[in-house]
Amino acid sequence: MSGDQYDRYDHTVQAPPMPTAPPPAPADGVRAVAVAVLNLSGLGLGYALVRQWVLTALCLVATAALLIVALPADPDGVPALALVLYVAFLAAAAAHGARVGLRTRLSGLRRAPLALGLGLLLLMAPAGGVVLYDGARDEATQQMLLDRLDEADRLVEAAGAKPFDTARSDYDRALSVYSGLRSDHPGSRAAQRVPARMKTFYTTVGAPFARGDYCAAAAPLKYLRTVPKSLPGTELGELTSWPDDRLATSLYECASAALTAGEATWAPQFGDLLTTFPGSAQAGKVEPAVAAAVVRTEKGLSGTDPCSAVERLRTLGTQIDGLTAGDAGVGGALAKDSGRAAGSADAGAYTCGVDQYRDGDFDAAQKTLTDYASAHRTAKNTPVATKIAIAAEIAQTVPAAGKTLPTTRSGGSISVTVQNDSPDEITVLYTGPVTGSFTLKACGSCRGYSLGSTLNPGFKPCGDSGKNYPQRTISLPVGTTYFLHKPMGDSLATPASDTAELQSGYVYTECAYTTQRLGSGL
Repeated sequence: MSGDQYDRYDHTVQAPPMPTAPPPAPADGVRAVAVAVLNLSGLGLGYALVRQWVLTALCLVATAALLIVALPADPDGVPALALVLYVAFLAAAAAHGARVGLRTRLSGLRRAPLALGLGLLLLMAPAGGVVLYDGARDEATQQMLLDRLDEADRLVEAAGAKPFDTARSDYDRALSVYSGLRSDHPGSRAAQRVPARMKTFYTTVGAPFARGDYCAAAAPLKYLRTVPKSLPGTELGELTSWPDDRLATSLYECASAALTAGEATWAPQFGDLLTTFPGSAQAGKVEPAVAAAVVRTEKGLSGTDPCSAVERLRTLGTQIDGLTAGDAGVGGALAKDSGRAAGSADAGAYTCGVDQYRDGDFDAAQKTLTDYASAHRTAKNTPVATKIAIAAEIAQTVPAAGKTLPTTRSGGSISVTVQNDSPDEITVLYTGPVTGSFTLKACGSCRGYSLGSTLNPGFKPCGDSGKNYPQRTISLPVGTTYFLHKPMGDSLATPASDTAELQSGYVYTECAYTTQRLGSGL
């Protein structure tokens, strides 16, 4: 070969491809558990050690969302749905973190046991958070109950400025709150403060008594006696009997004032006192107060309006009869008071009738004195009461007959014969110096006269000598005597009157006859 020949060989060496990601680490169960436990802390630290930053941020966002929902602590706690979702998220993060950590090397803490120890240590943070949250929740509950207590206190304070009837619903609401705190939350700070609050409750409700407004105090004090039943298990101490003496005093004072004023409300109040507190000092003063009222009312019989006193005594007797006394001695004494009031009223009817007569109320006087005479046939005033009733009846037709008060005087020196020339039986009433009445039988053969015949100048009733007119002769004194002829039975005739001026030396004849009305003449 000419020249040198060289063989050329290209030796091209190809480098191996570079890996795009670190090769998976050998499976390590400790590392997987460490990542899972670290994720259970809720901070995503397991994902941070395996460099899963997005998932780490997701864990932080979930925990932050839970804190926003949970804080501040509420008595109702964290909503159940939010808690369930968060626990499910942590479980998923732990399971996923364990799968990732099984074959992924850790960064930062390369030793898996150390990371596991840190995870277990960090688990104390959520557990401590739960404990702290429960404490905060309990405090929130306590504060809520204290707020409820304060609200009830404000209700009581506001109700104290209102009349009891208006305020009662507010008192009921406040009492319901107090009762609820004691029964539903007995260990709470609010429940422990309820007994102290009840003193304010009692003094506020019973404030009318402190002001001396006894009539207004009775209803709220009765209400306070029911409070212990609304607070079972609450130690009220002396408050349990706090209203009793005050209520007894209120019932007595209010009833006494009404009795003095003549108002009807005293009887049920005294009755309430006698039945509710029969052995109290206040109940012991009831009968003396009633007896004094009877005496005080009796004095009105000699006053300017005896008829009103009679009516008050009758009413008083009826009201006393309606009292229920728990003590037999009190009941017997009250019965005597009632009998005295009724007796005084009956006796005072005479004084009332005389007063009505003098006032010109002849119709009322006649009825009052007629009833009195009928009910007291043997009383010393009955004879004169009968005379005044006769004069009052005459005075309703002839007012002049009522100018003087009749007496029991009888007889006289002048003879007056009254004849009946009418077909009706009549009663003849007369008054003047003496007062009386008598009855004449009907004239069987007599008839009523026509109005025209009575106008005839020659008209003379009782002038038929052939008739036997029923008649009666009486003796009367000199002076003016007023006669009233009153038909009896079912006659339609109306009474007629006549006035006679009687003088000595004359014999008078009075004739009753019938026209369109009953007439009379001398």
